[in-house]
Amino acid sequence: MTSPSPVRAEGGFPVVGIVGGGQLARMCQPPATNLALTLSVLAESPTSSAALVVPHSPVGEHTDTEAVLAFARGCDVVTFDHEHVPQEVLLALQDAGVALHPSPQALVFAQDKLAMRRRLTALGLPCPRWAQARTAADVEEFAAQVGWPLVAKAPRGGYDGKGVLVCRGPADLDGWLEGVGRGGLADGILLEEAVDFSRELSIMVGRSPSGQAAAWPVVETVQEGGINTEVLAPAPSLDPGLAAALTEGALRLAGELDVTGVLAVEAFEVRDPGTGAPAYLVNELAMRPHNSGHWSIDGSVTSQFEQHLRAVLDLPLGDPSARAPWTASANVLGGDYPELYATYRHLLARDPGLKVHLYGKGVRPGRKLGHVTVYGGEQGDLGSLEELRGRSRHAADYLQGVVTE
Repeated sequence: MTSPSPVRAEGGFPVVGIVGGGQLARMCQPPATNLALTLSVLAESPTSSAALVVPHSPVGEHTDTEAVLAFARGCDVVTFDHEHVPQEVLLALQDAGVALHPSPQALVFAQDKLAMRRRLTALGLPCPRWAQARTAADVEEFAAQVGWPLVAKAPRGGYDGKGVLVCRGPADLDGWLEGVGRGGLADGILLEEAVDFSRELSIMVGRSPSGQAAAWPVVETVQEGGINTEVLAPAPSLDPGLAAALTEGALRLAGELDVTGVLAVEAFEVRDPGTGAPAYLVNELAMRPHNSGHWSIDGSVTSQFEQHLRAVLDLPLGDPSARAPWTASANVLGGDYPELYATYRHLLARDPGLKVHLYGKGVRPGRKLGHVTVYGGEQGDLGSLEELRGRSRHAADYLQGVVTE
C-alpha cells in the first residue's frame, strides 16, 4: 500500500508533486534524481507510465478535489503532466496555499483555446483569423470573411488532432453545432481560417517565478494525422529573422501570461502578405513539457524536463544550448507487435548511437509508445541532418513494424 506522503531525502531537498502519471511525468524522474529531488506522482493507475518508475505514485483522479488536495499536502510544489485538471480543483489547491506551477490563471490559456485566442490577439501576437461560433449564422458570417475551408476546434479537451475538424462546407459542422453548450463545446466552437503554411515550427521556453527565462532553438515538427511524428532541431534552413521573432514572441508570451515552468509555442511558418518575408502564426500553447521538446533529453545541455523542475522550484535555469549541430527525433507509435524488447535490443546493436526512450505502455495501434533520438552532424550540412533523420525514422518504423530489417 502506498504511504500517504513520500519519503523525504535528507539535506532539505524538496518534493515536487506532478498531477498525472503519463510519460511526461515519467521523463521527469531521471533529472529529478540528478538534482537530488524527490518526485511524487498522482497516477491514474498503478501501471501508469510514471507509476512504473516513480517510487511514490498514489492512485487518484485529477478531477477529485479531495484526492488532489490530499496528494498536495506531501509536496512542496505541484505541477502537471497534462492540462486537464479542472479550474475548480486548481482554485481549491490555490485557496489551500499550495504552490502551483503554472498557476490556474496562466493554465487557463492552455486549457481554453478561446481564452488563448483572445489573449494572444490582445497582446498583438500573430494568429490565424478566428471567431467564436454558436450558431450556423455565426459560421456563415465567418466563412464569408475568410472563405472555405475552415478549421473548427473544440475549445477544451482536444489533443493530438482530437477535437479538430477541417470543414469544407456548412454541413460539416452540423454535428458540432448540435453539441454547443456541452462538454468541450460549452462556450461554442473556435473557428479559424485554414492557414496556407510551409511547415510547422515549435519553440520551448522555461520561466521561473522570479522571472528568469531561457529558450531552446526553434524546431521543425512533422505532423501526420494530427500527431507529431518527427522533430528536427534546429529547424533546417530557418530564416534568422524569423527565428529571432518567434523566440522573442515566446519569451514575451511567457512573461505576459506569468507562466512558471516550461511553455511550448507551436506555430505555422508563413509569408507576410505585405512583404513576402518569412513570418509565423501561433497555433497552440502547452504549459508543460511537450512532445516537440523531447529531443532535448539527448540533444541539449539541459532537457525540458530538468528545466521544468528547476523552474517550478525557482532554481537557476540550466543552459538550453544544443549539444550538436543537429538532432533528429522520431515518435514511436504502436503497431502490430505487442512485444518490444527483442526489437529494442536489435536496434541498440544495429545503431549504438541511437537513444531509445520507451514509456512503459502496452502496444495499441497508433498509440504513442516512445521516441528515438540521434544527434551529431556538421553545422549547416543538411545532408548530415538527413542521415540522422533516416536513422531515427528507421528505428521508429522498426519498432512499429513498418520495416522489418
